[in-house]
Amino acid sequence: MDQIIAAQEKLSKLIKSEFQRIERMKADREVADFEALDRIIIGIMPGDGIGPIVMKQALRVLHALMKDEIACGRVVLRMIDGMTIENRAARGESLPADALEEIRKCHVLLKGPMVTPRASDPWPNLVSANTLLRRNLELFAAVRPIKIPERNIDWTFFRENIEGEYIWGGNGIQVSDDLAIDFKVQTKQGTERIARAAFDFARKNGKKNVTVVTKSNIVKLVDGNFTKCVREVGRDYPEIDVQERLVDAMCAKMLDPEFNEGLEVFVLPNLYGDIVTDIAAEHQGGLGTASSSNIGNRYALFEAIHGTAPYLIEHNRGDYADPCSLIRAVGMMLSHIGYPDRKKRLDQALDICTVSERRVVVTTLPQDASAEQFTDYLLEKLETTAIAG
Repeated sequence: MDQIIAAQEKLSKLIKSEFQRIERMKADREVADFEALDRIIIGIMPGDGIGPIVMKQALRVLHALMKDEIACGRVVLRMIDGMTIENRAARGESLPADALEEIRKCHVLLKGPMVTPRASDPWPNLVSANTLLRRNLELFAAVRPIKIPERNIDWTFFRENIEGEYIWGGNGIQVSDDLAIDFKVQTKQGTERIARAAFDFARKNGKKNVTVVTKSNIVKLVDGNFTKCVREVGRDYPEIDVQERLVDAMCAKMLDPEFNEGLEVFVLPNLYGDIVTDIAAEHQGGLGTASSSNIGNRYALFEAIHGTAPYLIEHNRGDYADPCSLIRAVGMMLSHIGYPDRKKRLDQALDICTVSERRVVVTTLPQDASAEQFTDYLLEKLETTAIAG
């Protein structure tokens, strides 16, 4: 009986914290206006493992695209210290308070991959720094584009970034040695804002379809409410068709042309979005080819979607990591802060380097190109694109 009472008390505290979070969401109405800013501060967090290696190359591209803006002080790059796994482990904090204070002084962030320790790792069992950043900055929308031209695929995924199975991921209840419980959380406010972000994107970009992906046939309440809420928001966008797919079928059949016909924009709860977008990125060409933006009303964070690649580091192949994911994140960031023309130039150059010409290829093997050699090639094509454009 004591075990049940203790579990009930913990659950009660968690539920109370959610009601407080709902009130914060209701009050979160301040939206960043980059045109009104005298200067835009970009916080740089290189990350762990291959993170500093690919960040070095991404910053070369950023400097090339924004040379004039950086020179005149319109765009300021600011290095954020304290977010390495070594420092976080020494402090016993996934997101040190002093680092968060510096992060909040920036407008947008460019982030390399960061270690989230597993049970077998030599680090303390810290919760995910990525998750804490999303929650503290209210980065509720993870936006991931996927393009596979040969299959006529041009998709954009809107993954709810805070709720679902992840929000209480470190707060499950070990009721007894025999019973452990984790939770899945859905709020009306959280679902409405991710759904509206997806529909707004679809309308602004001439898309005619938004598809909600859940397991609502089994997870009746949380996934059912998510689907209902997306459909309710969709009523404000009558020109956009709303469809549903089950997450297991989506994973299994996403490349089936009959299954995916007409699909353009997807909105998914947190865990499903994590899994589905990684699978889609593998179909595109691997996690190294994809990028992600994490968008809130006030802040935004742009990152590679791959991890720290400890295997490459352990085998002295870190310099041969593919920098494309973080470089593509640079393009997404520039578009977000008001420079879509720079993203277009970068996309054109990347298409030449990775699809049409492909003269320098990164495979993570030493006999092929290093991250630096690929970026040299990309910068060469960026100059040509600038001249042509």
